Amino acid sequence: MKLSTKVAELTNIIAPAVAACDVSLWGIEFAPQGRRSLLRIYIEALPEDQAQDKHVTIEDCAAVNHQVSGILEVHDPIAGEYILEVSSPGFDRAFFSDEQMHAYVGQTVSLRLIQAIGTGDQKRRKATGTLDSIDDKVLKLTSSDGEQFEIALSNIDKANLVYEDA
Repeated sequence: MKLSTKVAELTNIIAPAVAACDVSLWGIEFAPQGRRSLLRIYIEALPEDQAQDKHVTIEDCAAVNHQVSGILEVHDPIAGEYILEVSSPGFDRAFFSDEQMHAYVGQTVSLRLIQAIGTGDQKRRKATGTLDSIDDKVLKLTSSDGEQFEIALSNIDKANLVYEDA
């Protein structure tokens, strides 16, 4: 889940604009697509607002879109045309950093790995299960069939929360 140089640059430019709208930046996806790129920004309610069960609204997304559009016009970090989308991360949120996963210990996550784990015919590049623990180097995961995995954080390409209807 290492950020590309371009996403890191965009994060530095965009984060203050998002903070000015009284929400927090959850993550950024940037997908160059020929002459027209896609910039998707995920925003989250501030922790103190989440404690009061407040969530991101459409008005929050519109305010961030307006604020970020102005910042991007001034800095012009994206060559050519681009589409700007602002959204909440949703129930099946993607994780953009290892630190974000700490709050979801005990919940189900889905991982796509850089290198396969396991032995013999059981090698896999995807793993889904309950996030048992996470520290600064590895996470421990238990699959639905009881299989346990210890996965290096540096081996995770993509991670998502798996939404489970209560």
